[in-house]
Amino acid sequence: MSRSKVIYFTIGQRQEQVEIDPSSPAEDVKECFRAAAEAAPGDILKLYNTRDNIVNISQRLPENNADTRYRLEVVAAGCTNGLLKGLGVHVKSISDRLACVEKKVLVESGDTPSIVFDMRDKVEEFREKLENVEHLSWLGLFKQLKYRQQTTTVFNKGNIKKSEGHIQRVFEIYDKISTVEISNPVRLYLRRPTFDNWQWDDAEMMLLLRQMYIDLNLISTFNIEMTVLNNFLKAVYRNYNLVPFHNFRHCFCVAQMMYGLTWLIDLPTKLGLLDVLACVTSAICHDLDHPGYNNAYQVNAGTELALRYNDRSPLENHHCAVAFDLLKDNECNIFRNVNTATFKRIRESMIECVLATDMARHNEILGRFKSIVPEFDFDDKEHKVLLLRVLMKVSDISNEARPMEVAEPWLDCLLQEFFSQSDTEKLEGLPVAPFMDREKVTKPSSQVGFIRFVLLPLFESLSSLFPNLEEHILDPVRQQLDYYTAMNKAVEDERKRRELMTATENYETQPDLLSKPRRRSQGEQRALPKQQNLPARKTVDAVAASKAKLRGNGISKQNSGGAT
Repeated sequence: MSRSKVIYFTIGQRQEQVEIDPSSPAEDVKECFRAAAEAAPGDILKLYNTRDNIVNISQRLPENNADTRYRLEVVAAGCTNGLLKGLGVHVKSISDRLACVEKKVLVESGDTPSIVFDMRDKVEEFREKLENVEHLSWLGLFKQLKYRQQTTTVFNKGNIKKSEGHIQRVFEIYDKISTVEISNPVRLYLRRPTFDNWQWDDAEMMLLLRQMYIDLNLISTFNIEMTVLNNFLKAVYRNYNLVPFHNFRHCFCVAQMMYGLTWLIDLPTKLGLLDVLACVTSAICHDLDHPGYNNAYQVNAGTELALRYNDRSPLENHHCAVAFDLLKDNECNIFRNVNTATFKRIRESMIECVLATDMARHNEILGRFKSIVPEFDFDDKEHKVLLLRVLMKVSDISNEARPMEVAEPWLDCLLQEFFSQSDTEKLEGLPVAPFMDREKVTKPSSQVGFIRFVLLPLFESLSSLFPNLEEHILDPVRQQLDYYTAMNKAVEDERKRRELMTATENYETQPDLLSKPRRRSQGEQRALPKQQNLPARKTVDAVAASKAKLRGNGISKQNSGGAT
């Protein structure tokens, strides 16, 4: 049985203490602190430790004593009115105006249309969202990390750009939370390959990307101004499209895995911070303005990108070009304070990393990397470039190295994008890759081949250079291969069972169709060639007997003079 712990804290000038059962839900713990502070349900609480850092109010709160009291503050008293006022939203005004409209419509038409009731419901829903403080959990309250799958939308090839309204709403949230200090547990969690991206909104992911630059000391080393970094991240977010897989969330996941690998293999020590800066920034930019249709489609359809880049990695070249086009804006250029030679090195490394994500080059890059692993030299420029490429490739296709509840939704997103492309290719009369055809591929069959022949060799080669990676990224991939292999076998067994059942049912209902040969019609018989006019065919036994007879007469290939 878990032991209760006593937490000491101050609220204003008053000293308080609460007893917490570690098995209690986080909500009960928060309510206990709320009662001690005599705070209203709509108030937001912040808890500070002795170092003035915000800590999560949860059952995992570290135990302290009377000399190391936490400080509890009610930082949003009257949250509803204060928050709405700060956001410039006046729900009462909206409700009053809607009531006037409702009354006017009722007087003029004698009936209230259903759309008015819908509007009223939306206003009430909006009010509830604003009055609920759960969405402000990043202010220091405990964030419930329960699984939440991303809602996917129908993929429309012609409408993949974010609306300006959506972009501005995300930017407003980001600006509001940009002054928040991310807690140490979250910062450490961000370094782990098991990080769950589905628990974070767009603005929060932007904040976490910024934290990567801070914790890697890239801000101070390369003199990156915070306002410029904020502008850069906003420009990046604006230029990721609303496609099922290659979107901003994917960009975050790739950057987060690159960030995790950086800490796991101590990349700053082995390569230096300049290459780390290039790696992290490449991961963030590697799929900018992705249209949701791969290189094969671009080339086969003769798109503008394929024509511009002569069918050679058109998407990867485009992603690179968009990235450096963003950096041309001085207000977004996070490299503006480095000298020309340093910028040239960063640019070269970024181009190498992004172009390496073209899967058409997979075997080439992997083969070269495998050949140098036994004698890898961190001072050899060519070896370092190959390592950067492999790190980028591993990060780009690393979903299967994550827990199943994190990885599987990404597979659904990828198949949605694949199927959308193959449907379009069929309509346009273009070649369709079998692994993208919804009529030929299943979830387990798509994974078994990909993991066995693409992921495992790549992850094994990197783990052979850095053995400590095996438990973090290689073992999870092996487990997923076992999982999907078993699932694929179950699917195949079920398919065979159904085919057998169908055949059995056909036999039971129409046995004559299976047991008796069909009698040919007179027309079919007349169409057949007459048997006596056909040369007789030797059976296998007859041929064997003839050969034996020849051998008995002493005739062989050697003395017969015949050609083989």
